[in-house]
Amino acid sequence: METDSAYQQTLDYLYSFVDYSLQRSFRYLPEHFDLERIQALMTALGNPERDYPIIHVAGTKGKGSVASFCASALRAAGYRTGLYTSPHLEEYTERIQIDGQPIPPTDLVTLVETMKPQIEAIPRLTTFEITTALAFLYFKQQGVGAAVIEVGLGGRLDATNVCQPKVTVITSLSYDHTYLLGETLAEIAAEKGGIIKSGVPVVLAPQKDEARLVIERIAAQCQAPLTQIGRDYLFARVAHTLENQTLLVWPASDQWRLDTFIESGGGHEWEPVRLTIPLLGYHQVENAATAYAALQVARQAGFMVDETAIRQGFSEVYWPARFEVLQRFPPVIVDSAHNRDSAEKLRRALDDYFPGYAVILVFGASEDKDIHGMFAELLPRVRQVVATKSVHPRAIEPEVLVEMVHQFGRPARAIPQVEAALEEALGLAEGEAVVMVTGSIFVAASARQAWKAMPGEKRLQLIGNRK
Repeated sequence: METDSAYQQTLDYLYSFVDYSLQRSFRYLPEHFDLERIQALMTALGNPERDYPIIHVAGTKGKGSVASFCASALRAAGYRTGLYTSPHLEEYTERIQIDGQPIPPTDLVTLVETMKPQIEAIPRLTTFEITTALAFLYFKQQGVGAAVIEVGLGGRLDATNVCQPKVTVITSLSYDHTYLLGETLAEIAAEKGGIIKSGVPVVLAPQKDEARLVIERIAAQCQAPLTQIGRDYLFARVAHTLENQTLLVWPASDQWRLDTFIESGGGHEWEPVRLTIPLLGYHQVENAATAYAALQVARQAGFMVDETAIRQGFSEVYWPARFEVLQRFPPVIVDSAHNRDSAEKLRRALDDYFPGYAVILVFGASEDKDIHGMFAELLPRVRQVVATKSVHPRAIEPEVLVEMVHQFGRPARAIPQVEAALEEALGLAEGEAVVMVTGSIFVAASARQAWKAMPGEKRLQLIGNRK
């Protein structure tokens, strides 16, 4: 109990600082976001981020998945590997991991106490800046051999941008946080591309031309070698089930070898790299190809990670609440889609894995998201919506969601508590439809917790009454 109390006090302390992620509106401007505060804090801590090689990952969607693929492969290669991501799914400690294990609460308490003098000497620090510094320092203290760092928001002014990585990765770019990052893909790409450093190689996931051209320009200005998926590395999905999916990936320069391999029916001595991943949906194939290319570039930058480690690491990656199938029969799925692009990818995954199935959608989102755009992608595939709400200051009221759903001609009902909304959806599915929970990572997390806490007998009771 004493440990729990100390941990809660530590969390209360961290959240006592400015946390822009909890605010309903703010402007992404230097008076709110600049690197001076985090730079001062890192200097006061002895710049621990310089003590190990880093892969730095930005993007609108897929950055957490790509970071997880990279970290898992590095771990399989024998590195003691740090992974920093945000936000957390269920517990704050998930943000700071070593070899797949979150920082123990006792270590977090000790680390914060150690850092308090430096923290309190710098005015206007934010919760995210402090958390980023905690990660960098903890990784140094624990002697990691490599770290994968995910950008929090944007890139150019993000606290993680104090690091000097060996490789920079930019995943799929789309419209999100437009009131902060810009109204066009070009503006968003300029913010994300702000993590590109002089001479540091960049790996770019497939992009729309508007975003790609901006990243190409920034990379050229920084003399940063640019590797593009779809141009320099090619990939193809060859199989997918509810357990995993398999892809091939190869350098574009080996296309003639691939052609020979295909023509020979797989009998040629050369063959492309074959990767099996447990993350589902075609977008994860793209993420895996991006991570694979990033690791190839990382190898050239001095990382010791071979093909065997990559294959093993990718097959063991764990990144929950991304088209995560909690139950197969009837299907119950949670996903963290929170913009129109990710909703489109979610709909495609539904069509891919559950063609012809009716869908009962449990949906909750933050009010600043493109909810209309997400509904435009999802609702044509949905029979009925249960609108809900996460415990988050920016969450939109379920009654407002119901009104929006009705504009699309679909029935909906408002049930604010996620646990009750999930139970309602299971009853509506009657064992014959997919129950799909999405709209935000906070709703996905609440649904996962509710599902795990729900007794098996209750699940059977809810879904067992078929018509």
